Amino acid sequence: MSHKNGAAYLVAYLEEDPMKNREEATGKVEDLGEEPVAQQFAFGYLVHDVSRIRRTVMDLIMRPYGITRSQWSVLSALSRGGNNGMMQVDLARLMEVGKVTVGGLVDRLEASGHVERRADASDRRAKRVFITERGFEVIQLMVKVSSDVNQRILSGLTDQEVESAEKVLSVVKKNLKEVLAENIGVNGAKVSSLSGISAVMNNNI
Repeated sequence: MSHKNGAAYLVAYLEEDPMKNREEATGKVEDLGEEPVAQQFAFGYLVHDVSRIRRTVMDLIMRPYGITRSQWSVLSALSRGGNNGMMQVDLARLMEVGKVTVGGLVDRLEASGHVERRADASDRRAKRVFITERGFEVIQLMVKVSSDVNQRILSGLTDQEVESAEKVLSVVKKNLKEVLAENIGVNGAKVSSLSGISAVMNNNI
């Protein structure tokens, strides 16, 4: 898809009413007397749809710059940790994804010259991931791009409304992690750690 076509698709996507197909998206069935009917859970639908559309928007906007949304997540996480480098296991924990996923993303970023692995100063067998000069150039650019997109996404909302939404979603996230820990098994065992929960989440995305 060309940048021009991608932009046109993005405009059409943003203008589409995400609620117009709500009934179809929920799998709601016709009321046939005593047969059960799946009721609409608007909150869950909206959370899912907002996340899905935002991922699509960010991927389309970042594509011309030669970086994916997932790779940008790695670079931004590394930048928040200073320029002291980070172990991949710590990066995976910070991003709440599996170590294998982070390893693949770091591999691609290293191949493109955005990051590099260096031996840890205290343990030569361990490797730390560092952002390169090219990586910092991309970060500077993407901070501006993502800031503009986020302002567009949150247009029409007050700071207080955004803060309230963040608090609500944080509580929901915490509750969902508790449900995962109670019900999802890994190799027949209950998930009891953040890394275990993250691995399950990553495998189901």
